[in-house]
Amino acid sequence: MTTVHDLYARISDDFTALLVGCPPDRWEEPSPCPGWTAWDVAAHVIGNHRRALAGLDGSDYESPSRGEDLLAAWHSASDEVKAALLDPSRAETMLGDDFGNMPFAAFVNRMACADTLIHTWDFARATRQNERLDAEAVQLATEMLTSEDSDIRLPNAYGPKVAAANSADDQTRLLNFLGRNP
Repeated sequence: MTTVHDLYARISDDFTALLVGCPPDRWEEPSPCPGWTAWDVAAHVIGNHRRALAGLDGSDYESPSRGEDLLAAWHSASDEVKAALLDPSRAETMLGDDFGNMPFAAFVNRMACADTLIHTWDFARATRQNERLDAEAVQLATEMLTSEDSDIRLPNAYGPKVAAANSADDQTRLLNFLGRNP
């Protein structure tokens, strides 16, 4: 059984590789998220990480702003999440109502298995990089999200399902379920 830390590390490392590999002229390319560029997707993922970390101690956070070094911001946020997951007291810190009243590690598991994972694909698609996602993370995200089908169809969240072809692989089925059409 993969630990939350190990799963998160793999997903965050995949996102890191895409940020590092992003050609300078592709940051403003449109993403599969309506109205968002590749830069917007990366800033959103970083902002969610900062928000989760702020939930540990009730501090304030800010989403990245234009001109901020997104790669440095990502390294900082993902390294802090990894460190918190390895600290038992921080990993089990209960996050409040904004996070569903769950321990930090459980929230990261959900965030990594859904938001970060799916936006890894969005960023890869926007920047024309390798779109292959971690197979175990795809399986876990599918299990988690399919049980919440009606709850995730909110405005500015996941879009309407796209019918998956019979021959679609697990990743494509998950992306179709979340309204993406690879």
